Amino acid sequence: MMAKRKTKSTKPILNRIKEVLEEQGKTQTWLAEKLDKDFVTVTRYVNNHRQPSLETLFEIGRVLRVNPKDLINY
Repeated sequence: MMAKRKTKSTKPILNRIKEVLEEQGKTQTWLAEKLDKDFVTVTRYVNNHRQPSLETLFEIGRVLRVNPKDLINY
């Protein structure tokens, strides 16, 4: 009988947009307006139901004045 191989669990990469918005006292509505994106799209990013493209992540970093890598949990 073959031994079962343990697989390394891969944690999904999630963003920290919600935390940064809260730290800065900014709202999802504000961010949606600054990005010229639909509120629902930004809400999906903030709640980690969807991840922004790299281009959008850099734009979010620019708008929030943070390094884009600080918006990602990895």
